[in-house]
Amino acid sequence: MSWSNMNAKQRENDRFQLRLWVSLGVVLLVFVVLISRLVYLQIIQHEHYLTEAEDNRQQLQPIAPIRGLIYDREGRLLAGNRASHSVTLVPEQLWGGKRDVDATITQLQAIIDIDSNDIKRFKRRLRQPRKPYSSIPLRYRLNEQEIAKITVNQHALPGVRVEADLVRYYPFDDGFVHALGYVGRINDREIAHLDAVNYSDTHHVGKLGVEKYYEADLHGQVGYQTVETNARGRVLRVLESQEPIPGRNISLHLDAMLQQKAAQLMTGKRGAIVALDPKTGGVLAMVSAPSYGANQFVTGISSKDYGELRESDELPLFNRALRGRYPPASTVKPVIALAGIDSGMINRDYSIFDPGYYQLTEGGRLYRDWKEGGHGTVNLHKSIVESVDTYYYSIGHIMGNQPMTDYLGKFGFGKVTIADQPEALSAVLPTKIWKRSVRNASWFPGDSLNLSIGQGFLSATPLQLATMTMVMANKGEWHQVRMIKSMAGQTVTQVSEIGREDPLTLDNIELKRDSDWNKVHKAMVDVMHGRLGTARRSGANSSYQMAGKTGTAQIKGIKQDEEYDAEKVAERLRDHGLYVGWAPAKKPEIVVAVIVENGGGGSSAAAPLARQLFDFYLLGPSDG
Repeated sequence: MSWSNMNAKQRENDRFQLRLWVSLGVVLLVFVVLISRLVYLQIIQHEHYLTEAEDNRQQLQPIAPIRGLIYDREGRLLAGNRASHSVTLVPEQLWGGKRDVDATITQLQAIIDIDSNDIKRFKRRLRQPRKPYSSIPLRYRLNEQEIAKITVNQHALPGVRVEADLVRYYPFDDGFVHALGYVGRINDREIAHLDAVNYSDTHHVGKLGVEKYYEADLHGQVGYQTVETNARGRVLRVLESQEPIPGRNISLHLDAMLQQKAAQLMTGKRGAIVALDPKTGGVLAMVSAPSYGANQFVTGISSKDYGELRESDELPLFNRALRGRYPPASTVKPVIALAGIDSGMINRDYSIFDPGYYQLTEGGRLYRDWKEGGHGTVNLHKSIVESVDTYYYSIGHIMGNQPMTDYLGKFGFGKVTIADQPEALSAVLPTKIWKRSVRNASWFPGDSLNLSIGQGFLSATPLQLATMTMVMANKGEWHQVRMIKSMAGQTVTQVSEIGREDPLTLDNIELKRDSDWNKVHKAMVDVMHGRLGTARRSGANSSYQMAGKTGTAQIKGIKQDEEYDAEKVAERLRDHGLYVGWAPAKKPEIVVAVIVENGGGGSSAAAPLARQLFDFYLLGPSDG
């Protein structure tokens, strides 16, 4: 063998040896890395990964509390809970995780009906913060056939569950929503203000009224359970649990039967009825008409149905009882009369001659009375009984703005007078300062004349009119107006007792002469039972005495030489009919305010409804 061949052989052996050692080094390095990683995972990070493994096997699931019930004053259920089944998705348990959401929904659409609104709501909830492995509702109110279809296909639908839940139910649906409010699905705006932990398994929240105001009490406290699951996320067993604390039950002053009667009386009309218990300030009835059913909102109203409600000319969604601002018209005359005599700006025997009009200056504008030709000589008693406008023009001119607004304010005008209805408005009590700031104009004598008969800039809600009447019936004594009667079996006399910010409570009204209350009360009794009382037809043949005052609020301006003819005026421009009163006259048990929009005169449109409510409440349902 030549020397060159031997060198080539040696070089080949050297390369082989080098490759062998390099390969061995790589193998050893890999083994060192693997052993190091094994030591790191099994020894150094043992506790951490043991916990991770347990977390994959065990899950902490929230348990929603049962919402508190709402009852009326006699224990009738107004808002309860009933079982409902929904299909939900747990995105983390889908085959491909969240990436498979759309595919899973498509699978479900082939099995049950799921519309675009269901999908939009689901995806909105999917984007909201939530705990991992918590379910998201896709569609509510499954029927038995739909539940069966999903169950049969369960093997092909990992991460899909049929869950039983308790949802709100209103046994008395029609005519109650504006008093009770309702619960609905939590939206993005609400979830930002709710306790994320306490609402982690809650899908509904109070939207309006009592349901909204007492949400914290009605909701309760969330519970938890630790469950063991298999690889597919199916619960194998419950390891430990902490039961949720149910929401507290609430009883209201509301009388369900009286509320139903008031709603029936307002059928086919627009307006409102509010009834109060003058001894406590409790709301006995609160009806806004037309109305709508609350149950359709609980699990989600369709866009079509909601659009019809929202676009209706009748405004069923609008709560007229709390937010409707109406000229109170002649219903304020008893307060104006008291303002005049108690302030000393007119004598108690002050009288005028009424020719059927009033003039600030000779030859000036005629401020007309409702009765052509006038009422002749008029004193305070007659001015209330026959509702004589010119008498109030006269004393309004004498008093001017401030004495009238001072006394109207003492009776609750310009203020939110109810403690636990968050939608209530204060309406408008027009002072000189108000007119300057809002209208950028001065207060004129003609403004005072309009104010004296409850027209012009003055506006009030039906609730405020009922509150005014309660204080009048009580001879100046105030009670906090509220819906709640008791919570968790404990009587509530002030909303502040249950940790709420103390709402408005005005001071009792003390007149210089207490007998002035009797003077005005006597006139209001004669409104109902006097020979010339404006509501004498509604007070006729009664086994008890009532006290009241009618009002007719003018909507369309009437020119100086023009006569008002309801038949020639568009229906929406006709006068509103109003009535306020209480019964029995001597020992009041119920106070009522009625407004019938565009119904005409208060004596014909509103007073008869109040009489029927009085009879129903005091005498019970008629046999007919």
